Amino acid sequence: MAEQRGGGAGFSDDEKKAMQQRAEELRSTKGLKGAAKLARELEACIEVIDGLEGVDAELATTFHRLVGEEAPELNPKTMYGFPAYADADGKVVMFVQPKSKFDTRYPTVNFDERANLDDGDLWPTSFAVVAVTDAVEERLRALVRKAVSG
Repeated sequence: MAEQRGGGAGFSDDEKKAMQQRAEELRSTKGLKGAAKLARELEACIEVIDGLEGVDAELATTFHRLVGEEAPELNPKTMYGFPAYADADGKVVMFVQPKSKFDTRYPTVNFDERANLDDGDLWPTSFAVVAVTDAVEERLRALVRKAVSG
């Protein structure tokens, strides 16, 4: 995991870097509107995915394709350097957190509160992925489909 500065107080170096990336993401689309903004955000998402390796790259590439197939109404973008997918209001609905980002054991696919995954009083919103298999791909496809339903 990322080391903390100042005896554990404050943000880790990795967290600070992610915040700097988010600020850069916002600056890169400042003043852009409509199709120009969507195109820049798509480009940034593809750049992030292309920069990944191993299971991170396999998961992000697969998830990007699945979102395009199952939820074409979502717009690719980045969020804190993660490949993310937002609704028409620009609010992130789902994203991939690569394991390389914070030196974790596995990447995760995460769903924000805008995702329609509600199931009673308790449901998961984050899924660890250690390998992209046919079964994993089908589960992710179902989750994306459910997240944007109704």
